[in-house]
Amino acid sequence: MKKIIYFLLSLFSKKHITSKPENSKTNTTAKSFYDFTMKSIEGKDISFSIYKGKKVLIINTASECGYTLQFTELEELHEKNNDKVVLLGFPSNNFGGQEPGSNEEIATFCQRNFGVSFQLFEKSDVKGSNQNPLYQWLSHKDQNGWNDEAPSWNFCKYLINERGELVKFYSSSVKPMSDEILKQL
Repeated sequence: MKKIIYFLLSLFSKKHITSKPENSKTNTTAKSFYDFTMKSIEGKDISFSIYKGKKVLIINTASECGYTLQFTELEELHEKNNDKVVLLGFPSNNFGGQEPGSNEEIATFCQRNFGVSFQLFEKSDVKGSNQNPLYQWLSHKDQNGWNDEAPSWNFCKYLINERGELVKFYSSSVKPMSDEILKQL
């Protein structure tokens, strides 16, 4: 019942997009996006330095969410625009217990049901006291220079520009193939 209530509430949520203010300066003493190394869903270390010079869209995902169907559009975005943007998916069980599976189960589910070929990372917390280091950087303005928004639900999106700066936050209700995202690519 709790999952149904969360799903119904999310259906009525308004699109929410936050942009980096024009006059904000990046904190040069903070850790850079390119300094991160995270484990892929297969358990391999991936240094984010390989994404230098590319736009990156970061998404917190879940397999049992009302927004799970966004995997279809995420894969479409990846296939049609992989020359313009790199997609990085971070499975998380932080919202309504909607990602209960193991890394192997998540990878199988995403590939089998949605043909996901963009990079997925190991399941981790994207908010709370065990928030992974990348999401700490994404959601604390003392680290990223301007944004304090942690994911409010599954399938929130963060856009990183070619210089490794966080420039946009999109709520779950913003679809991957929406004009709001496509015009930023």
